[in-house]
Amino acid sequence: MSSPTHPDSAVVIELARAADAPIIATMSRALIEVGLRWSWTPQRVAREIRDRNTNVLVARADARIAAFAIMRYGETHAHLNLLAVEPRYRRRGLGRRVMEWLEASAVTAGIAEVGLEVRISNPGARRFYRMLGYQEIGLLQGYYCGIEAAVGMKRSLFVTPVMPPREQFSVWPILR
Repeated sequence: MSSPTHPDSAVVIELARAADAPIIATMSRALIEVGLRWSWTPQRVAREIRDRNTNVLVARADARIAAFAIMRYGETHAHLNLLAVEPRYRRRGLGRRVMEWLEASAVTAGIAEVGLEVRISNPGARRFYRMLGYQEIGLLQGYYCGIEAAVGMKRSLFVTPVMPPREQFSVWPILR
């Protein structure tokens, strides 16, 4: 997934392993769940890694996890549960690359839409997702442990092709 011309070409994006669960959980606690009850424990992350309807993705830089994401896939809709990038790796396109990987997986599975929630107090994350084409669709009061509201966001992954009207099709005779 890395390219030699990309500034972070040493970063490898891959599916998480069971051994990554404690690191991902600790990153979630430190980078996402600040001020909230810890819900993404090592056990919960390990269950998600084993779940066949979920991709837990990591971006490794120099053998350490620089970013991670957890996305659950349904029949027609995927949901991004978590995405975090270590502060020293931010603003290098790593979050975008992780999202592109997850969204490409969703498209391959025939999924038409991705949804997510972001803390209302995190304007940087809201800007990031809007830049990726996500639209804010509503406010969810008390979403985070009854402490903080979330902004729901979604993105359509498919553009339905428009078929021309039937009368615009030409019928060509078969020449023998």
